[in-house]
Amino acid sequence: MGASLNDVKHRITSTKKTRQITNAMEMVSQSKLSQIQKHTTSYDQYASQVKSVVLHLAQSHFLDGLTKTSGHSAANDQSSTKRTAYMIITSDRGMVGSYNSNVIRETNEFIEKHNSSDDIQILAVGGNGADFYKKLGRNVSYEYRGVSDVPTFNEVREIVKTATKMYDNGAFDELYVCYEHFVNRLTSKFRAEKMLPIDGESFSSDASNDIETNQLTATYDVEPSEKDVLNVVLPQYSESLVYGAILDAKTSEHASSATAMKSASDNADDLISKLELQYNRARQAAITTEITEITGGQEALSQ
Repeated sequence: MGASLNDVKHRITSTKKTRQITNAMEMVSQSKLSQIQKHTTSYDQYASQVKSVVLHLAQSHFLDGLTKTSGHSAANDQSSTKRTAYMIITSDRGMVGSYNSNVIRETNEFIEKHNSSDDIQILAVGGNGADFYKKLGRNVSYEYRGVSDVPTFNEVREIVKTATKMYDNGAFDELYVCYEHFVNRLTSKFRAEKMLPIDGESFSSDASNDIETNQLTATYDVEPSEKDVLNVVLPQYSESLVYGAILDAKTSEHASSATAMKSASDNADDLISKLELQYNRARQAAITTEITEITGGQEALSQ
């Protein structure tokens, strides 16, 4: 009985230490979540302005000739199938609940639904996605690890430049960014957004649903030239799209981590309560046994 009591006591002590760790990790994740939400609020204003400009350009038919004049896209038009790449944003670490598994599962479902060809490429932002698709035998043509907890805009430029260079060199014909969109602290929603190519078709549905854009007259006088304007605006749009997706994904990651650590702490509390009850019952049984033995001994001596 003594050994059993010691085992239970040891489990109580170790579970309490685990709870301290999960409580601390929850607080850290909550702090990171608050930081990135403040950062995202200010960035959203910039991203909204960039998207608005590109939508207006699309309505003005500035983007109509892009795919026709590009040698890369012209080659694609002659091909019956498109080679598609998917930029998948996951975390580098674990202890984030179902965050990584949800991104990977829903990305796989999106690929199966929208792509009948096996000729796909994976651009992995985050170690979990890179490791998963490598083990699966997929063509991971690019990976980026070590994204900051609150990413900076400069981090994303390297990712965007690499993806754009691969596209221009004909490595693939179109690129989707796949990630978990932050809804609230308990909920996230999968998104797959087309990053490349940038043309009028990419914005047709957005433009038709944008009331403010439809109310404006899409007419521009351009200086020095349409080409110069597009050379400035479109790279900014690509950068803003990827940066916004990474910010969004990181927000979901921190929220998922905080939720997972809170759940772990709650489970530890439940386990501690059960173990303490078990310990008290075992201790009470041991005391009762000792009292019975003492009483029996006294009766034996008195006879």
